[in-house]
Formats: sequence, structure tokens, C-alpha cells
Amino acid sequence: MEYVKLGNTGLDVSRLCLGCMSFGVAERWIHQWVLDEEHSRPIIKKALELGINFFDTANVYSGGTSEEILGRALKDYANRDEIVLATKVHFRMHEGPNGAGLSRKAIMSEIDKSLKRLGTDYVDLYQIHRWDYHTPIEETMEALHDVVKAGKARYIGASAMYAWQFQKALYVSEKNGWTRFVSMQNHLNLIYREEEREMLPLCKEEKIGVIPYSPLASGRLTRDWAETTHRSETDQVQKSKYDATANTDRLVVERVAAIAEKRGIPRIHIALAWLLQKEPVNAPIIGATKMSHLEDAVGALSITLTSEEIAFLEEPYVPHSIVGYQ
Repeated sequence: MEYVKLGNTGLDVSRLCLGCMSFGVAERWIHQWVLDEEHSRPIIKKALELGINFFDTANVYSGGTSEEILGRALKDYANRDEIVLATKVHFRMHEGPNGAGLSRKAIMSEIDKSLKRLGTDYVDLYQIHRWDYHTPIEETMEALHDVVKAGKARYIGASAMYAWQFQKALYVSEKNGWTRFVSMQNHLNLIYREEEREMLPLCKEEKIGVIPYSPLASGRLTRDWAETTHRSETDQVQKSKYDATANTDRLVVERVAAIAEKRGIPRIHIALAWLLQKEPVNAPIIGATKMSHLEDAVGALSITLTSEEIAFLEEPYVPHSIVGYQ
């Protein structure tokens, strides 16, 4: 395993982050393909054995059960001081007018609930899951600053928003002397590259760590176009992200397959190697529901694509509609 600094911090994170949306109680979530605790724990343990020290979850994943499963597994298998634990806040957690969002009330309530579910006194990275259009960003940033000063989070990060919104948040924190975002968790892969236009240049300029989610486009980059899985057949979020551009995306997927076949390696190696070589990406967030998913992902760390291969992969891409910001 390789380790890098997260953005402009002294925090060392594994080059791959394990995303934990795959773990939880299916009945409490929109995704029916998630793994229960019995089947989640071996994957978390395997990630640790492979050297992964960076784990990302969210309060909303499977109604909080993802945090519970991850917290119990890390307590049993890991040294907390060496784990970089990240979670997120924003989406609805209970009924009522204050059950979601990034108000001071919501943030202060949800950080305590997340810590309880995770079984820890602090998280290393506390992230806003989306932009809250109904709460002043000043209120949100001050509340996050107070969470850090209270020792409940070491760093703060953001996810999935427009570059102007992220820049506004950075400006507000700098203006008021509040804790600054150190990372951006955005949607980035070979068939969704809209972040290259503004967000990635902004993050590079501001020395923000980038930890992309959906690096394999929910698995579409790793299998034959006609092949289906339980997730691909039932995951409505995946369908909303990629179905509209399927015809053009297919050309990119076929080129991933062509390079993988020529090199004699799994397609996941090609898709992840492309992302790992893109600045200023620190650690793509990989999901795993099988041991082989983890092992194949780690194998990508040894792959370096040539400039010709990168150009071949990128050439068919066409502009996509923005997804994931709301």
C-alpha cells in the first residue's frame, strides 16, 4: 500500500479509501444490494490487512447502520490511532423540519449521533455531504469550526458541489478565521469528467485533497457492456447517473477493455490507474462487496499508463449533464 498526505495537511492516508456505503441494513436504505454485518466485517478486515487506513461512510447510509457496522469492526480489528475515519452530514435522518441540512442545530446533533454509532470520540474527517441551499454558509462553517474546536473532528471536508460554492466556503472560513475544508469528495471517473473543468483546477490551486467517489462508475468500467449485476439491475441512483449517456459512455468502456486485454490485466486496473494519475487526486473511494474487489483495486497501484493510453481512453468523452450536486 502507498500513503499520501491528504491535501495540504500532515495526515497520511492510504492511496485507496474504502467507501462503506456497501455495508448496512438493506431495509433501512434505498439500495437493496448492501451487505449485512456478517458479510461486511470480513471485507473491512481484509482492507486493513491490505494496508488501507482510510474509511469513508455517512450518517445517512442505511439509516446509520453503516456507521455502526464500521465502528464495531474497526474497534475489533484496528488501532484507532492509525485509522483515518471519515463520515458525512446533510441528508435527512428523521422526520420534521430539522431532520436534514447543515444548520448549526443539525450539525451539532448529527456529529454526536455519528460518534455514538461509530463508537469513537472523534472522526478524522467530517464532511458536508451536499450544499445546503437553505442555510447560510456562514452558519455551517462556524458550526463545523466549533465541532473541530470541541475535539469531535480533526479536519473538515466537502462533497459534490459547484466550484463557486466550494470557493465561497473557503472564502468565508478564511475571512472569519474558521477551520478550512481540506478535502473534496467529488464524482469523477472515465465516463464522468465534468469536475475537470473547474473543481479540479480549484482544488489544485488551493491545495485541497481530492477523494473521488464512484471511481469505477458503479462497476460499469469493469465489465462487458451487456453484463449485469444485482446492483446494476436494482440501483436507481446508478441508473440516474449514467443511463442517459450510455451510448457515448460505451465507447470509453470498450477502450478500457481494449487496453486491459492488451496488457493482460483486469479492467479495474486501467480505470483506477487513470484516476490515480490525475492531479490532484489523493485517494479514490472504492466500494467492495467481494474480497476480489479489494485485491483487484490494490493491484492498480502498480500500474502506470502511458500518455498515449491516457489519450486513447479520454478521446471519446463528450460533455455530460451535471449530476449529484443536489
